Amino acid sequence: MADKLKFALALALVAAGVVGFYLLSEQALVLRVLSVLAGLGAGLAVAWYSEAGRRFVEFAREAVVETKKVVWPSRKETVQTTGLVFAFVVVMALFLWLTDKSLEWVLYDLILGWK
Repeated sequence: MADKLKFALALALVAAGVVGFYLLSEQALVLRVLSVLAGLGAGLAVAWYSEAGRRFVEFAREAVVETKKVVWPSRKETVQTTGLVFAFVVVMALFLWLTDKSLEWVLYDLILGWK
């Protein structure tokens, strides 16, 4: 129950920062942005001390570790794959255009007799 209250308080603090942005519409933009950042920072600080916040931080750390394990494609592989995708798109565009024109010819010229 305490974690839910902490999470609700964190969301309220973030919302207060956003509301402050709009309430300070007559002030300088820097002050308005600082209002949002302060609300976000206070919300994150409160969320950090909840169980869900700690689980999220652990998840984020594990995600970074897993990202480092990924074997990213080389520049050559990326260019080749992009070329294949581009060629496929061009072939499909031609196929769909030919299909459309063929159906148009059959429907309008042969069946309906419009020219």
